[in-house]
Amino acid sequence: MRALSAAEIQARLVYRDGLILILDKPAGLPVHRPPSTGTGRSGVSLEDSFEHLRFGLPQPPALAHRLDAATSGCLALGRHRKALAALSALFRDNKVEKTYWALVFGRPTEAAGRIDLALVRHEGPPRMVPGPAGLPSLTEWRLLAELGDASWLEVRPRSGRMHQIRAHLAAIGHPILGDRLYGTSGPQAGPLQLHARRLVIPLRRSRPRIDVQAPPPPHMAARLPTTAAAGTPEAPSSA
Repeated sequence: MRALSAAEIQARLVYRDGLILILDKPAGLPVHRPPSTGTGRSGVSLEDSFEHLRFGLPQPPALAHRLDAATSGCLALGRHRKALAALSALFRDNKVEKTYWALVFGRPTEAAGRIDLALVRHEGPPRMVPGPAGLPSLTEWRLLAELGDASWLEVRPRSGRMHQIRAHLAAIGHPILGDRLYGTSGPQAGPLQLHARRLVIPLRRSRPRIDVQAPPPPHMAARLPTTAAAGTPEAPSSA
């Protein structure tokens, strides 16, 4: 995968103001620059294109949180040091409302649920597994539709652990389609069907919360009902 051009990354903006930017991250592109290999070369990342998002400021924006390389959707950036610190603190303190869409294997027996399982990091390859010595982790989910042998879920992580949604859904027997790390049964071929659908950010006390959505990527939209697949994000505001 190559780095995004100026036109390509700017076209993926779903929100812009004087403090922050929110991108619709494409699936398959890491957010951070990978470490160099023994040949001295490293892969591309979303950060490689941030220079195209300065919009007149002296420095490019920086990441306030992260998404897995295979996950698409809303990704927030701080446009300068003060904005980045405020935004990062909101994510760290779980004050940002995050909503994901996931297509999972199987059909849940309930219409909604909570997954309250501590997660501990397991090395080689790095992954999160339930365990009493792990960090408290809470995920809420709601069934949106049954899609044959799969289900469409709305998922809201209430903590911010690595791979939390993927590990939690696998733990209850409904791994995300395309998840080769946590999938233990069912069809696992194709891209990861996990999308960061919405962010609600209480950035300014004197103004309404920033509320932004990103449309599902093509590989997910192809599996969703027509009304959901046709959704489009709000137009970016200008700074």
